Amino acid sequence: MNKIADTGGVDPLESLSDVHAAAAFRQLVRHLRHRHDAQNIDLMGLAGFCRNCLADWVVEAGAPLDKAEARELIHGMPAGEWKERFQTPATPEQLARMEESLKRNA
Repeated sequence: MNKIADTGGVDPLESLSDVHAAAAFRQLVRHLRHRHDAQNIDLMGLAGFCRNCLADWVVEAGAPLDKAEARELIHGMPAGEWKERFQTPATPEQLARMEESLKRNA
């Protein structure tokens, strides 16, 4: 059964209340803050988005934050500090996976 087709092409996600959507988003961000081992490059390679993308989406959604403030919100600390403490150098394989994954984002 295709729920979107059954609703006349309207995505059922649109019926989710903002309260519930916001709670789920906050849980996702908290999960990513806890899982520093989930590198941004690996998130990009697998899913085509990362912590920085979430921060960009927060700004694009109209939050009164600049890019640095939004990234601090998502990372739970200044992005530069997160990068210094937790980011590992990307391997050529990770970069290649990311490039292939980003092609699917269109």
